[in-house]
Amino acid sequence: MAYHYLWESTAGFTSGEWQPGNGHRNPGTQVCGILMSKSTFNPEIKAVLDQFLLGIPGVTAGTMFGYPAYYIRGKLFACVYESGVGIKVPEKTAKNLAGMPGFSFFQPLGRAKMKAWIFLERSDPEDYAKELPLFTTSIEYVSSLADEKK
Repeated sequence: MAYHYLWESTAGFTSGEWQPGNGHRNPGTQVCGILMSKSTFNPEIKAVLDQFLLGIPGVTAGTMFGYPAYYIRGKLFACVYESGVGIKVPEKTAKNLAGMPGFSFFQPLGRAKMKAWIFLERSDPEDYAKELPLFTTSIEYVSSLADEKK
């Protein structure tokens, strides 16, 4: 997937196309933003998650890099991404789940796997509602991280 970018340098703004792994920007420039190609996600998954996550006190909906996302106390805990959902969990939980059917480490936008994130895929969007205990674990974990930063 290629991204469109906008750089700022002493000469002004420049834009172009960038693909992961093709090197860094010119020295002396600052990233103003990376404008992704169209975000792809399954809106049916979002609809199911909205039904049960937005009923949990403190959970709010938003976006992350153009993808539907869910926050607790202002901290990201899940996002709908392509054919599934990225969920932030304790690193040990992610390690235990990775490799089980329907689970892998979350690697959004071609990045390296994220140690404390798991990617959940289900063939039927309604099956995400069956994963409420996993989402609850995520909410509790992310809330505890917010508490630690105080």
